[in-house]
Amino acid sequence: MIKNAHSHINNLGTPLTNDSGDIYFSNDDGLAQSHYVYYEQNNIDVRLQNHDQSHFVIAETGFGTGLNFLNTWQRFKDHLERMQVQNECEKSVKRLHYISFEKYPLTLTDLKQALTAWPTLSYFSEQLTVNYPINLEGCHRLEFNNGNVVLDLYFGDALESIQAMSYPQTGIVDAWYLNGLEPSKNPDMWQQSLFNSMADITRANATLSTFTAADFVQRGLIEAGFSTKKAKNFNQKEDMLTGQLKHVDNAQSTPAYFNQDSSTLKNVAVIGGGIASSCILYSLAKRGITSQLFCQDEKPAMGASHNVQGAIYPHLQAKNSPHSELFAHSFLYAKRLYNNLLSSGFNFDYDWCGVLQHAVKKPLADKHENLAQKQLWPTQLMRNVTAEQGDEIAGVTTGYSGVFFEQGGWVNPPQLVNAMLSAANSINPFKSVFNCNIKQLKKTDSGWFLLTNDEQLGPFSDVIICAGEHSDSFEQTKALPIVGVRGQVSHIEASEQSRKLKTVLCHKGYFTPAYLDHHCMGATFEKNTKSRQVTALDNQLNQEQLLSFYQQSEFASTLGNITSAKAAVRCTFIDHLPMAGQWCEQSDYIMAFANLRLGKRYQYEQLNKPQQGLHIFTGFGARALCSAPLSADHLVSCLNNEPRPLSERVSQAIHPARFIVRDLIRNKI
Repeated sequence: MIKNAHSHINNLGTPLTNDSGDIYFSNDDGLAQSHYVYYEQNNIDVRLQNHDQSHFVIAETGFGTGLNFLNTWQRFKDHLERMQVQNECEKSVKRLHYISFEKYPLTLTDLKQALTAWPTLSYFSEQLTVNYPINLEGCHRLEFNNGNVVLDLYFGDALESIQAMSYPQTGIVDAWYLNGLEPSKNPDMWQQSLFNSMADITRANATLSTFTAADFVQRGLIEAGFSTKKAKNFNQKEDMLTGQLKHVDNAQSTPAYFNQDSSTLKNVAVIGGGIASSCILYSLAKRGITSQLFCQDEKPAMGASHNVQGAIYPHLQAKNSPHSELFAHSFLYAKRLYNNLLSSGFNFDYDWCGVLQHAVKKPLADKHENLAQKQLWPTQLMRNVTAEQGDEIAGVTTGYSGVFFEQGGWVNPPQLVNAMLSAANSINPFKSVFNCNIKQLKKTDSGWFLLTNDEQLGPFSDVIICAGEHSDSFEQTKALPIVGVRGQVSHIEASEQSRKLKTVLCHKGYFTPAYLDHHCMGATFEKNTKSRQVTALDNQLNQEQLLSFYQQSEFASTLGNITSAKAAVRCTFIDHLPMAGQWCEQSDYIMAFANLRLGKRYQYEQLNKPQQGLHIFTGFGARALCSAPLSADHLVSCLNNEPRPLSERVSQAIHPARFIVRDLIRNKI
């Protein structure tokens, strides 16, 4: 678990570390020093006006108080306003992407106190502190100004974080702020391995600057491939270093069979109508990418996203697996996104009332005990509670211990989907076509076309299929190994006792607090069917399941009648992870990666990629509210050649080729 920095404020208002006494910024004028050493010495202003991509990426090796980020954000805001006045928006950088690593983050309280030293940055610092993440290791993607400014804040060791990142051979970083405690006070960071890893993720002609001019730092940077020179520091008395990486070192995090290629993304067709497609459209809109939505239903969220109340919380294991990493960070990102939508005026019904997962059986109690012993997860994310504590949280008597996700709760999924689509449309308008049943996909030299019974739509540079259990309906995707699981949720009348329930309860299914004087109760699980028929038997099963765990509780025994129900098919895969990436043909992989059958991880052939531009984004099961937003931004980041929010191991875990690669390695195909 990540530990906070121990700091205090000196009599000049400057934060210092308790351990080493090193300062976070200069006593004299930390803001001016930050601007001079990092922003000016990397020549950011000029480069924002003449860059080969619409986004510019800065990476920093010590976040500290966030002063360098806030200063850069302020200058970038000035840049956007200046370009708009000069009518040169088409020629300049439109999005700032800032990556920063911090092994010992400040507490939120200490951060707020430190940033009071810079009232001119209050507009920016207030937004940072509202979104400042909890102490969870890994990448926290924070977004500001409708996604025009992105902060990927990594909590953990800088070297370990870089080595866990997913990045292409061309690199991702345009400028480095080599920051942190003085080399003499933090020798563990200033190592050759760090400089080498920095070069691995750096683009050609990227620059760097650092406040130190220590000889061993300069030698290390040169050995890693950077050219360096000394310059006068802010005080004009001491020296500092600047540098440049002329050529990339061809390193990449990803083996060839798990590559995530970039794309032109000139006009993107999105097929679907639920939470997955709304997340993709929102991620595209933030980047100004033209898109169109095609949905077979008469309106959004009529499939698996149509429940009245959907619980949202992370599915965590007692080990730091790719599965747990995905859901932990996805949950926190989704929660930030949903709150930002609400604060921006896009409305949906919700209640962040927490989610209480009850230990209704001994295996669950054992699992919860294991979670408590491992102490992998911050208590702000989840914590164990006794039966007494759980009942106090719930407001009703149950007698069960459990784990409590205090930041969880429920949302109205159809309203959320509409809010996401409205938000995306407000940023970058797109066309939505409903009652549109796409029968075929056709690739031509001019792009992709979508065929209905009556017309041909297109061309599109890319097609992203977010159609849930229908994602295998096309000739190209018929091999998609979807496991469809039908589920029915029942709506039951609240009673005087059940209205006291204050949090979502999870047992084998889930039960929500009263909403519109009803509770959502469910859900059933029926494999190998795509039926959406509501049945009285499933209503009975839902109520019997609830009573089997809570018959001793008044809230469950006093409920009224079931007045309605909804049934849908959850789209899943056998490993219970979603799929996000370019569609992969098995025959193409067998030819290119035949050596995997022989245990060789080298001497591959080139993929032909006959379906290039066709992407899959589905398989979220009952957890799309939690995992779809971050997975969508990861996919679009890959396609748009941007830094990726998911680690390499998680990227591989949700890659569409994962089952093909597994079967090749096992010599099954």
